[in-house]
Amino acid sequence: MGMADVATVLFENHLKFDATAPYWQDRDRFILSAGHGSMLIYSLLHLTGYADMTIDQIQNFRQWGAITAGHPEYGHATGVEVTTGPLGQGIANSVGFAMAEEIQRARYGAKIVDHHTYVIAGDGCLMEGISQEAIGLAGRQALSKLIVFWDNNNITIDGSVDLSDRTDQVARFKASGWDVQEIDGHDPMAIDAAIKNAKKSASPSMIACKTHIALGSSAQDTSKGHGALTDATLVADTKAAYGWTSAAFEIPAEIKAQWADIGRKGTAARLEWEARLAGLSGTKQAEFARIYAGDAPKKLGAAIKALKKQVAADAPKVATRKSSEMVLNVINPLMAETVGGSADLTGSNNTKTGDLGVFDSDNRGGRYVYWGIREHGMAAAMNGMALHGGVRPYGGTFMCFTDYARPAMRLAALMQVPTVFVMTHDSIGLGEDGPTHQPVEHLAISRGTPNTYVFRPADTVETAESWEVALTSKTTPTVLALSRQGLPTVRTDHKTKNLSAQGAYVLADAVGRRQAILIATGSEVSIALAARDTLQAEGIGTRVVSMPCMELFAAQDAAYRRRVLPGGPVRVAIEAGVRQGWDQWLLGERGRENKASFIGMSGFGVSAPAEVIYQQMGITADATVAAVKSLL
Repeated sequence: MGMADVATVLFENHLKFDATAPYWQDRDRFILSAGHGSMLIYSLLHLTGYADMTIDQIQNFRQWGAITAGHPEYGHATGVEVTTGPLGQGIANSVGFAMAEEIQRARYGAKIVDHHTYVIAGDGCLMEGISQEAIGLAGRQALSKLIVFWDNNNITIDGSVDLSDRTDQVARFKASGWDVQEIDGHDPMAIDAAIKNAKKSASPSMIACKTHIALGSSAQDTSKGHGALTDATLVADTKAAYGWTSAAFEIPAEIKAQWADIGRKGTAARLEWEARLAGLSGTKQAEFARIYAGDAPKKLGAAIKALKKQVAADAPKVATRKSSEMVLNVINPLMAETVGGSADLTGSNNTKTGDLGVFDSDNRGGRYVYWGIREHGMAAAMNGMALHGGVRPYGGTFMCFTDYARPAMRLAALMQVPTVFVMTHDSIGLGEDGPTHQPVEHLAISRGTPNTYVFRPADTVETAESWEVALTSKTTPTVLALSRQGLPTVRTDHKTKNLSAQGAYVLADAVGRRQAILIATGSEVSIALAARDTLQAEGIGTRVVSMPCMELFAAQDAAYRRRVLPGGPVRVAIEAGVRQGWDQWLLGERGRENKASFIGMSGFGVSAPAEVIYQQMGITADATVAAVKSLL
């Protein structure tokens, strides 16, 4: 209710949209970062004529089966651009939306891409640390098409903002390079003028709207305004205060008609845009349609196969972070939609290729982003890019710093957007930087997140296959866990089929009677192969299974999983991380507790050369051999 005046002026006078064509690529984006105010956006969608936002959906707010969830959920209701609720995410997502718009406009021209991103953010959004990551980046990049309305009502759930904060938000935004205006958020004329001014600014704009939470109700200017507005007595009192006499969920015909006109006012602009799009060359139109559909180019598969064949022949020993760069050197020239980046670790993550150019205020066509030390902001902005459409974002940091990026990584999975998180330095193998930088539990955490592909490739071939899956996925984000240390090529027998897409496969089979199965990922696959050599020499038939992606292996049919992991042999898993998640393959799938073991980590790492740490932690071929023998 407190931002209803702002939203009304925005939708009526400024927002470019067409409710009959909700996926129009050149529409303005509206993001409700203050997601607890979800009924505001649901009301707007219903009033403006979005077909799925019926009055029944409004009546079933927060109920089972309704698209009107307690916080806006992307993919539930048409017109909800992004999932919000965790405060600060929306404003961080919006930076990605604005960057994607700039990149697309540089590629296709302002006649095809020219729109704004509008955000409503509350006091809570601006308290969250991610907000400063987003604000600082937007100011640095001069994202002039980004306009944020601050709902300055001075109320949080616990009470007034000054219980916990005294930040001068106006000064803060100005210090970060934003254009700032201060207005009465209930004055339509002031709101309209402020938006007009913001549209003219060469900088991102923040409009500080002084408002009253739960305006006109008995909960006005109190923390009760957050969640008590469905109380029957409060509703009755509010109606009386406004002089509202219509029955519940009944909208007077005149008001409904006015809002329906607002929902249709963008139709003419959309049709004009479609005519301009049709004026592009056939090649450009096809590319535009392909990219916004999220389809990979047809040449991608052939390019990946060619690289795999070359690598299998050359058999280089390189870190998989370097392998990833080798793959990107092939992919990026083929996919105009890829946008890479790193959180201040470009040289370590190997995420930049020479053809990309750097995205900046004077080079909007650049496809590489220097995100700075903003893991959380980077991940959230990449989600915004993916949701905007026309962009395939990937960004890197150290695997250990998934801790900083995780809230946005979780939302990528929840929203079903194919953001790619390039996480290098994936284990104790990074060595001397020590336990603060050595991920131990992070693979398990990532694998524990629903709808997430976690790839830990063993060599360049598997890395190429992992990238192919990531770039052809439409509904699942990908985590690429890549090594710092050099790894030998283990796939020297070229196969055109993407074996990593099956999640796990037999890399080396037993010679003679199969007595043991070694299962490993990433850098530990070579350890498994070395252990197999020793065991085979001693007459113990041993199969090695490479398991680059547990999630995809679990998705295979039972017959395939049985062929890879048959019952009978003892099983040993090898991974330089915690055991959590491995029991599904050690004890389940025809495994037995007394015939299974795990070689890995049970505590944190140490600062030392990688080879020393592996030896001291017992993650070795000798330890694997001993484990197998103890189980036979």
